[in-house]
Amino acid sequence: MSYFKDAAEVYRYLGGVFKVADGVEGVGETLRAADIVLRLDYSNPTSSVTVVLKEPAIEVIEGDSQLTPDVRMSMSADHGNQFWSGQYNVAVGLAKGQVKAKGPVTQILKLIPAAKPVFPIYRELVAEKEAV
Repeated sequence: MSYFKDAAEVYRYLGGVFKVADGVEGVGETLRAADIVLRLDYSNPTSSVTVVLKEPAIEVIEGDSQLTPDVRMSMSADHGNQFWSGQYNVAVGLAKGQVKAKGPVTQILKLIPAAKPVFPIYRELVAEKEAV
């Protein structure tokens, strides 16, 4: 069974983590410094999150977007949850074919270390889900 019951939960947690991180000193600035548009396509449940990682603020678009992403990644929502929990290596997922990516590999690999300070923020965010 999937960790998320529906797309609304994916948006709340996997999209919401970017909104929360944007307001955390040092973290938001690091993510915005990527200066890219990232699209994350999830399966189980099917959902898409487009994240504009640019100044002056991170913008999160739930569902389809007309923006052309610089980097587009697809994976199961469970792998997205495991990644943000700090328990899944996206580089290994790419090698195994569990994660698909389109766009400059250098930008994709640059995002991974920038995401690490977001892990505790995400774990705190999903703690409310796990408490129910």
